[in-house]
Amino acid sequence: MSNTASLANQLLVAVPSLDDPAFSQSVALVCQHDSNGAMALVVNRPSDMLMGELLQQIEVRTENETLRMHHVLQGGPVHIERGFVLHAGEAAWESSVALGNGLALTTSRDILESIANGTGPEQSLIALGYASWAPGQLEQELADNSWIVVNADKQLLFEVPIEDRWRTATGRLGFDPIQMTGYSGRA
Repeated sequence: MSNTASLANQLLVAVPSLDDPAFSQSVALVCQHDSNGAMALVVNRPSDMLMGELLQQIEVRTENETLRMHHVLQGGPVHIERGFVLHAGEAAWESSVALGNGLALTTSRDILESIANGTGPEQSLIALGYASWAPGQLEQELADNSWIVVNADKQLLFEVPIEDRWRTATGRLGFDPIQMTGYSGRA
C-alpha cells in the first residue's frame, strides 16, 4: 500500500457482478486501511438477530421496544461473534477508536448499556463480525473492478433505510448500477 492512498472512512460498494454471497450488493465502511491490510464493517446486511436478543445475551435491560426490534447487522464474515458499534460523535467509551469525519467505532459493553438506557449516541448501528483484507488484497479487488469507492457520510450510514443503502450509494455515482456490465475490457 506504499503508493496507494488509505481508503479509511470511505465506502466500498460492491459492483453488481460481485457474486460472493458474503458481499453481493454490499456497502462496507472502511474503518482501517494501511500496510497491514484493511478492515471494514458491512452496513447494509441485517442479520436474523434483533437488538433485544443481543442485549438479553449480554444481560443488559432496556424498556425501549423500538430499540429491541432493530436488527443487528452482519458486519462481515470474520469473527461473527464480535460486536461493533459504529456511531456518530465522540470516541468517549472504554474501547473506542475515532475514525474521523465525526465517526467512531466502539467495542466495549458500556456503549451498549448507554444505548439501552437512552444515553448513548443519537446515531449508531450495531454489527456482529467484520470484513478484512490481507495486505494488497483490497487493492487487487479494486483493480479487478469488484468495488466502487464512494464517500461515506452520516446520512447514508444512519438515516437511509438498510435495504436502500446499496442503491443510494451507487446512485451517488450518477448512473444506475444495474447498467454496469459484468466484465471489463482492455483497449
